[in-house]
Amino acid sequence: MRIYGMAGAFLIAATLTASFAGITDRGGIYPMTEKVYAADSAEASPLISRNVPAYSGTNPATAVAGNDEHYFSFWSGTAPDYLAYDLSGVPEEQRKEVSAVWYTTGCFDRIGQYINQNMVPTDYDVEVNAAPGGEYPKDGWVKVKEVRGSTYGSMLHTLDMTGYNWIRLNVLKADGAEGKNISLNMDIHSGKADTWLFLGDSITAGGMNNCYGTGFATYLSQLAPDFFPVQINGGIGGITSTDGIENIDKWLEDCPARYVSIAYGTNDCWGNPGNAGKYYENTKAMIDRILAAGRIPVLPKIPGSTNADVGSNVPLFNAKIDQLWSEYEGKLIKGPDFEAFFNEHPDGLSGDGVHPSSEGYDMMRQVWAQEMYKAVYEGGAAIPARTETSAPAAVKYGDANNDGKVDVSDAVAVLQYVANQTKYPLSEEGLVNADIDGQPGLTGTDAITIQKMDAGIIRADELPLK
Repeated sequence: MRIYGMAGAFLIAATLTASFAGITDRGGIYPMTEKVYAADSAEASPLISRNVPAYSGTNPATAVAGNDEHYFSFWSGTAPDYLAYDLSGVPEEQRKEVSAVWYTTGCFDRIGQYINQNMVPTDYDVEVNAAPGGEYPKDGWVKVKEVRGSTYGSMLHTLDMTGYNWIRLNVLKADGAEGKNISLNMDIHSGKADTWLFLGDSITAGGMNNCYGTGFATYLSQLAPDFFPVQINGGIGGITSTDGIENIDKWLEDCPARYVSIAYGTNDCWGNPGNAGKYYENTKAMIDRILAAGRIPVLPKIPGSTNADVGSNVPLFNAKIDQLWSEYEGKLIKGPDFEAFFNEHPDGLSGDGVHPSSEGYDMMRQVWAQEMYKAVYEGGAAIPARTETSAPAAVKYGDANNDGKVDVSDAVAVLQYVANQTKYPLSEEGLVNADIDGQPGLTGTDAITIQKMDAGIIRADELPLK
């Protein structure tokens, strides 16, 4: 099992904070797109398995790592083995129709030339049990899903749990054989409406993992606390839109996600400006397949690049995305404009000028969350309206940098001040404005409170002021 120590956890938190500084509020350096899928209304699929009692066979002590809040820790077993959750404490109404999803860090499917799957369940059953909670039942398990010869690195299953209190992933083989190690996280969600499949190439594979606590779902939940989406990372390194159209029927059949993002194009256009027409045909066909399957297509733009063989061709291919956005207006969701984003933020790219750096990937996840919040979730029934509450004239609560607004840049200013007051001083007014957590002095919790204000989770009249 890979469980990072405290140093690793602090490093992750520091990286998150540092990269979050690059994305300000929704009116900041990255402009949000307008809400285009007006016919759609968000419906939550709450995560109901977080920290419920967990059990496994080979390494029972690691079972709790499968459903804790840390996606950088994993349940570890040796096939044949199981990971079981006692959901008896979850309200019965929330565990009728459920979505069971297991995550690993490997690529989505075993195609292409850069397959990196390891410790992945390939033969398994999803089972339920009506036994009362409190003690792991040795018998009475009912098979509701059978999978043999799976080629996936993560997968989603929807099933009916009416009358059952337990669910388990019973892994018979890992990496195609008994005796092999298994390493994964497993979440159970109520319902199936808020489920996402992000298809794409290596940029998607690197950007849409849900393994280090900074995934799309985590960032989206910060904006809309009632939501925590299922997110399957469908990224596979080295593939093109041709691979996408050749496999999408299989992927749609096996993965019942409601929202399906198509993010190919970098490999299509790499040194090949004449391929834009083929890319358009493939992408259009994938949109049609998604719609025919009763799902909602999501189409982002190809990321900008400082590599001349890619960057010079990206505008030609993204012009085809503009065309598809127009042709399918009201039928698809416009994804983020990553060409504009990385043209404005080339520091988010790695040395090859094509793939984002670790900070760039983190920024991508934040942009995805911001964009989809605006396009899908904002204004949904489960989200309270963001109420602007005026503070007294002498104090603008949260405005640490005195720029007349409260956003993430204020939280960053507080964190910088706490780290080094000499290098990152705040004005006397800024110190007063930012001390809003109810405790004396400026600390990191003030920064967290400011972020919650920016996300609409806390209003100024709800601050724990002394």
